[in-house]
Amino acid sequence: MSTLEIKDLHVSIETEQGTKEILKGVSLTIRTGETHAIMGPNGSGKSTLASTIAGHPRYNVTSGSITLDGEDVLAMSVDERARAGVFLAMQYPVEVPGVTMTNFLRTAKTAIDGEAPALRTWTKDVKAAMQQLRIDADFAQRNVNEGFSGGEKKRVEILQLELFKPKFAVLDETDSGLDVDALKVVSEGVNRAHATGNMGTLLITHYTRILRYIKPDFVHVFVDGQVVEEGGPELADRLEEEGYDRYAKGAGAASVAAASAAQA
Repeated sequence: MSTLEIKDLHVSIETEQGTKEILKGVSLTIRTGETHAIMGPNGSGKSTLASTIAGHPRYNVTSGSITLDGEDVLAMSVDERARAGVFLAMQYPVEVPGVTMTNFLRTAKTAIDGEAPALRTWTKDVKAAMQQLRIDADFAQRNVNEGFSGGEKKRVEILQLELFKPKFAVLDETDSGLDVDALKVVSEGVNRAHATGNMGTLLITHYTRILRYIKPDFVHVFVDGQVVEEGGPELADRLEEEGYDRYAKGAGAASVAAASAAQA
């Protein structure tokens, strides 16, 4: 069993108005075999957490830690994090002109594993994964994400997930922009990867619809850069009925109280 542990994580970014703190003391522990859902309103810091775990240079960790089986993730470069077993399915996958899907997938797999996969087995695995995700075979010779629809890009993210076999998958709003059929296909891909028991999943979403297909073990509510409530799957059901208003009001009241204390 592997463990990804986040302790009292504080993260800021530089804006035109100066330094802005986004994450304000996030603590979270994910083990392989577990699925954790992070839910919250826009601007609450969910994607910042995902990008920080993956190593995006825009985000500055001011205090706290992220460790994978005791190893300091924050000391690793982005490629080192990938080789250690961290995978990020991006909210907005980018196009890579001039690089075919075939070349990208095999090159990435070789870089992660430290050796090239056996060609015959690899080709078979890629074809099978593409078929299960309903990705047309012609896409293998197209440039990465170039001209792909939003749903096609998200399927390609899950294709990578299934082929690279990470220890921990961070799925940043993988459900955004998907119709019902695409959502089912993507969810099935995540569930296949998770079914091995060798992967932990951190699923970031606004809505509960994806949680109908990917069942979380734990649900964490994010508001204003903090985890304000935690629970099981029943918490997601409650959020569907009640929304995030009561958390936002609480966070606003806490901010006012903190400001008043600082002025006193």
